[in-house]
Amino acid sequence: MSTETEAAPAAGGKMSVPTLTAMVVGGMVGAGVFSLPARFGVATGILGSLIAWAVAGAGMLMLAFVFQNLAIRKPELDSGVFIYAKAGFGDYAGFNSAIGFWASSIAGNTFYWVFIGATLGAFFDGFGDGATVLAVALGTVGVWTFHYLIARGVRDAAVINRIVTVFKIIPILVFIVVMFFYFDAGVFADNWTAYGYGDLGSLDEQIRNTMLITTFVFIGIEGASVYSRYAKKREDVGKATVMGFLSVLSIFALVTLSSYAAVPQPELAATRQPSMVGVFESQVGDWGEVFMSVAVIVSVLGAYLAWTLMAAEVMFIPARQDDFPEFLGRENASGTPITALVVTSLAVQGLLALTLFVNDALNFMLDLSTSLALLPYLLAAAYALKLGLTGEAYEGVSAGVRRRETIVAGIAVAYTIFLFDAAGMKFVLLMTVLLAPASLLYVKARSEHGRRLFTPAEVGLFVLIVAGGVFGAVGLWTGTISL
Repeated sequence: MSTETEAAPAAGGKMSVPTLTAMVVGGMVGAGVFSLPARFGVATGILGSLIAWAVAGAGMLMLAFVFQNLAIRKPELDSGVFIYAKAGFGDYAGFNSAIGFWASSIAGNTFYWVFIGATLGAFFDGFGDGATVLAVALGTVGVWTFHYLIARGVRDAAVINRIVTVFKIIPILVFIVVMFFYFDAGVFADNWTAYGYGDLGSLDEQIRNTMLITTFVFIGIEGASVYSRYAKKREDVGKATVMGFLSVLSIFALVTLSSYAAVPQPELAATRQPSMVGVFESQVGDWGEVFMSVAVIVSVLGAYLAWTLMAAEVMFIPARQDDFPEFLGRENASGTPITALVVTSLAVQGLLALTLFVNDALNFMLDLSTSLALLPYLLAAAYALKLGLTGEAYEGVSAGVRRRETIVAGIAVAYTIFLFDAAGMKFVLLMTVLLAPASLLYVKARSEHGRRLFTPAEVGLFVLIVAGGVFGAVGLWTGTISL
């Protein structure tokens, strides 16, 4: 990395543990939390939700520990999600991890604008469910306003995110307290399994049906790792990751349980998204709709800021390390990865336009974002497992510590594989539809530096991705795969 690049963080200052933690919390606490009551109400009752949060919490905690352990064992590696895959499995695997993470953030950011539109739709019919022409127009203005803000400097935007994170947590805590204040023992008992309201399927099916939403709300757990090059101390990255995760897990679980404590499951399932708004209004009256709607918009805008920052970083760093084309590694006078930011904003703009032609754009973008994030998570966890099994980076470390961290990595790998199964083949194929043409960027980057295109193993991976992309594209063309 050039001297100019290395100087950029110093020029803008280093991030402390609270700021890094805010990046994790800010990335995770976005729109997803406000959709939890209805998404869980459709799928399960209290028992199923408790098990689902236990499974998701344990699995994502293992991933949090993976990022913490990797920050300690490999302190020289920056931009965690991309670089861990590259270090463990080669350049092409690292490239796909970076593209997958970036594309996930693009789909997530599009979801945010649709969510804001749906929130405003409760007050203004023109916004509908967030996928109308008016909603897309508002999203377009928002995309380029934030583009301008971030272009002024990464450090400034990070500080703003820290402030916004505080203000968006407060209404969520108010929701939890108020809902428990309206606790109804009879409703809570009926919601325990919710079987009396209809057939939700077996307990296993109920839990599987919650997996994508529980994963979506935790996307952002790697936020501190992505910004590791800005941390004051490397160990701060791990601290911020675990602290942010545990805080957010508590909030998400309490939002779900407090909703079940006051509102019958069928009413939760039928509540218009963002469902926290309707649930809160049902208990406190009309003022609750306005209060919680404002909270939704503030929260989503804060999350959009954090995710746009991360998306630009994950394009910028690979470009500086010759894994993306050189043009994506350019900075402006403020030290912002400006070309990566432009490409990111254009991609969100493109997906916003696509929402006009997608059925149920809100849930589609949520599920797509979640599915795309699974590949980077799987490769990072697999790299941690590889380190533990081979002993690399464990010189001078006790056998007990190595064994414990290897088990953690193994559980994280198993959990992410389980999530692929829960996502289903449709979204796996859509992932390859995006990854296959993106490989052209990899080819360009390799040719720019006269480097070997693929190793024999990478040829096999490339063929697999292209085959999946072709199969997925044909499915989209024939209607076998619907958007």
